[in-house]
Amino acid sequence: MAITVKSAAIIGLDVFEINVEVDTINSIPQVSIIGLGDTAISEAKERLRLAIKNSSFSFPQTKVVINLAPADIKKEGSSYDLAMAIGILLKENIIKDFKKDEIVFIGELSLDGSLRAVNGILPIICGLADLGIKKAIVPYENLKEASFIDEIETLGAQNLSQVVSYLNGESNLKTLKQNVEDFLDKKEEFNIDFANVKGQQIAKKALEIAAAGAHNVLMSGSPGAGKTMLSKAFMSILPPLTKQEAIELTKIYSISGLLDRSKPLITSRPFRSPHHSASAVGIIGGGSNPKPGEITLAHRGVLFLDEMVEFPRKTLEVLRQPLEDNVITISRAQNSIQYPANFILLGAMNPCPCGFLGDSKKQCTCSEYQINRYRQRLSGPLLDRIDIQIKIQRLDENELLDSSQPSEPSETIRKRVIKARKIQMERYKNEGILTNSELNSKLIKKYCKIDDTTKQFLKNAIVSFNLSARAFDRILKISRTIADLEEKENIEISHIAQALQLRSF
Repeated sequence: MAITVKSAAIIGLDVFEINVEVDTINSIPQVSIIGLGDTAISEAKERLRLAIKNSSFSFPQTKVVINLAPADIKKEGSSYDLAMAIGILLKENIIKDFKKDEIVFIGELSLDGSLRAVNGILPIICGLADLGIKKAIVPYENLKEASFIDEIETLGAQNLSQVVSYLNGESNLKTLKQNVEDFLDKKEEFNIDFANVKGQQIAKKALEIAAAGAHNVLMSGSPGAGKTMLSKAFMSILPPLTKQEAIELTKIYSISGLLDRSKPLITSRPFRSPHHSASAVGIIGGGSNPKPGEITLAHRGVLFLDEMVEFPRKTLEVLRQPLEDNVITISRAQNSIQYPANFILLGAMNPCPCGFLGDSKKQCTCSEYQINRYRQRLSGPLLDRIDIQIKIQRLDENELLDSSQPSEPSETIRKRVIKARKIQMERYKNEGILTNSELNSKLIKKYCKIDDTTKQFLKNAIVSFNLSARAFDRILKISRTIADLEEKENIEISHIAQALQLRSF
């Protein structure tokens, strides 16, 4: 009679319960693993044999057949080792029978029987809790990461012998519960503060609006104007992560193998700055075994593209769909994987190849053909998806040397941003969104109402600036954010006017 033990598979961020079925046949001693497993799973045969032997347990002297069901789900990685070993030991009557439907086993076995940490524990535990599983046994190294989910009891084991001893009722395994808020209460430190950035009042205001409503920004200006410094300082005015956002981010970094074992929770917003030589797959994710790309690693944070036009046009064009939908769908022949991609895009570029078009100090040496060709690297549809588009001028010598006008510190700006975000969270608590940038057409009509005078002003602007329907929606979303920063209930003409100025391209 076959023995069934539970484990779990993760595809994208979706978790599936896997039944590890173990049975033996009176035949030449060998291990056969079936059920659509990858190379790491087929290599588990020798790991199982030696881990069980080196844990002082007997291995069956018959043919062992292990089936990972359902067979139509692709299984990858080494996290099924522990479940397969438990199934074999149950078949050998080394482990007494237990409530197999209530416990899930996850972990990689070393040859000496110790358990190694695996990637993706937090999303697996979250998924198992949603499936109604009550208990999970994981490698001890993964216990901290798994301890944030209250709905499921997670036990940590250092080796196979400890798991066997626990299942036989001879000892206990360590459990741990941690509170997400305890990690998020720690004060964040930033390398660059807005107080260190001289001048650039328009750019600072634009970035404050972007932070308050999670809007995308493109900055154009001469080399040395401060685009990169402003972008890095932008992190210091973003609001702290909420509990939900911290869990979302930690899931992503866990499955990507980028989570520091000593810091089991992501507590600050990510700032991803890929080089312009990055491929389209590197940006959006994918590959033969699909993994999250830069846009997913920047979820709830910032994706900074410095010298944006130097990125291949093909790479930039793949941003269009995630900028619109806040998710990225990676389709393969066997399945389709969806990753979250709700990020703020910060782009920086020069106005022309030499970088000095419109500069007050240095004359541009580019021809009109070179300028047009340079700008055409950014397509119209992509630009249309960037809410705020501003030009930045270099500071003159007087502005650089003037110390009589201290710049406003990031902490002060951040307080206004947090207040505006709280207004939005309260407003959209029943809509499933957090910020103004996530408003769709239906919600724009509901929450971005304007009076007849403002409507006429906006109508004139649409005609004058030849705005598209998408640009019209984004103007309203930016206006809603400006009104929130001013704590105004309704959008006014002044808010529309400011939003139009922030699309100066």
